[in-house]
Amino acid sequence: MKSGIHPTWYHNATVTCACGNTFTTGSSQESLQVDICSACHPFFTGEMKFVDTQGRVDKFMQKMQAAQQKQAALQAKAQQKQGKKAEKAETKSYRQLLREQQDSLKQAKPRQGGITQERKAA
Repeated sequence: MKSGIHPTWYHNATVTCACGNTFTTGSSQESLQVDICSACHPFFTGEMKFVDTQGRVDKFMQKMQAAQQKQAALQAKAQQKQGKKAEKAETKSYRQLLREQQDSLKQAKPRQGGITQERKAA
């Protein structure tokens, strides 16, 4: 083993948690500061609490809120499109109106097949 390349090993390194719990262990640093330990971790204590030191829950909630707003905007846009389609269905073109009038006239006056009465008289 080469000498001088390995860090100094401390057999009695002190670990201090944010909850106030301290214990000793072996480490390459003399003292360590941690945010959570076995005395305050929800898995070991059985308490239900959020342990979020980096704001992951807040980021997730922001993403969820943004997604819900986007979904609501898409639904509103879809409803507007449906309203426009219904509006278009109510308005008819000039050609459609003429065709409807012609159809109604055809139904009102049935054609007599063959010779008209004027030709019979002549």
